[in-house]
Amino acid sequence: MVPVLPGLYLGGRADLGAPEDAPASGASGGAVAVTALLSVDSEPPDGAATAGLEEVRHVQALDQPESDLLSHLDGCAAFISRARERGGAALVRCQAGVSRSVAVVTAYLMKTNNLSFEEAYTFVQAIKPDAKMNEGFEWQLKLYEKMGCEVDVTSAIYKQYRLQKVTEKYPELRNLPQDVFAADPNSVHQTSFCEVLYRCRKCRRLLFRSSSILTHDEGKGPAAFAHKRLLEPAKTGTLYCDVRPNCTSYFIEPVQWMEPALLGVMEGQLLCPKCASKLGSFHWHGEQCSCGHWVTPAFQIHKSRVDEVKDLSIRDLQTVRR
Repeated sequence: MVPVLPGLYLGGRADLGAPEDAPASGASGGAVAVTALLSVDSEPPDGAATAGLEEVRHVQALDQPESDLLSHLDGCAAFISRARERGGAALVRCQAGVSRSVAVVTAYLMKTNNLSFEEAYTFVQAIKPDAKMNEGFEWQLKLYEKMGCEVDVTSAIYKQYRLQKVTEKYPELRNLPQDVFAADPNSVHQTSFCEVLYRCRKCRRLLFRSSSILTHDEGKGPAAFAHKRLLEPAKTGTLYCDVRPNCTSYFIEPVQWMEPALLGVMEGQLLCPKCASKLGSFHWHGEQCSCGHWVTPAFQIHKSRVDEVKDLSIRDLQTVRR
């Protein structure tokens, strides 16, 4: 068990958190009795580990890249802060004190000390040289950083992350949870102020809302498609340039009307549920945007097949007039 901050320790399953186990010096500035245990492990802590503690929290997770820690990071940070604010100390531990607990403590430092992922991780590795979280946790913490160290379930970043987790949990893509699908705007007409709706250009059926669009980082443009030989310098004398075209498609979260086409199928076309005109395509393992960025999973609607519509309610119109 090593001290990280005053009132915060990092360790493995062998560290039970007894006061006599607390280091007498170091980053903690002196021994503080452990009053709270945060266990990040496949099994909850036994009675010996929790005896005499004020509070215990268990996050069930394997030390595997596909394990979901991101969804728990805000709750873990609140747990640690609560213990420290009470004048006690929290021990964050996993099996070996190398990966899962390291990831949670790194996220806590990012959130409370306004550090980047690299800064927080370097700090932890400096005080615990064997610290080495797996690549999946590194990716999740980088997403956490992109969200401002706060898990926002409505953000495009988190929605895309959750969709990837769904493909891992349901590899056969059957019996998907209903909350994976956004509400069909054609059947639910409640929209927030100034939200844009998108209709099929051919039959005008409502398809999705702007809140369902999953934005992504801009890709490398034509250079990302070099393997497809879009340009042949030997024949044209033209070299690849760094011009990045605008994305020609919207990548969105799945909407309820897509469900019959998605279940049990890895890839296919997305057709308008009313007129059956082709809108785009989907692939649970991902597709490449025209800008060069790879999106996983991908539910792609071509911009040329839809129109933007602003649906203003009477209340919205009254607000605008004011």
